[in-house]
Amino acid sequence: MNQKYSPEMRERALRMLDEAKPEHPNLMTAVRHVAGLLGMSAETLRVWHRRREVDAGQRPGVPSDIAEENARLRREVAESRRANEILKAASVFFGLFTVEGVVAV
Repeated sequence: MNQKYSPEMRERALRMLDEAKPEHPNLMTAVRHVAGLLGMSAETLRVWHRRREVDAGQRPGVPSDIAEENARLRREVAESRRANEILKAASVFFGLFTVEGVVAV
């Protein structure tokens, strides 16, 4: 994940968005207004807002903590599969040899 903005900046932007929403006819106009004031992309602020709603349970989706754990578990599974493939290849290789020499296949 890109860490171009600090967590404090994210919180400030979301707080400003919450304060600006009543003054605008819809969410996107408020997002564009606040993003313009802060010099950031409106899409970045919109995604932050959506992620906050998902994490709070206000919008359907996978919360951030669950998504991070899923990614971690996927990496662990991939690493385990690679290790198993290496062990399988090694067992086949070493299974061809005996104390006396090469096994006739």
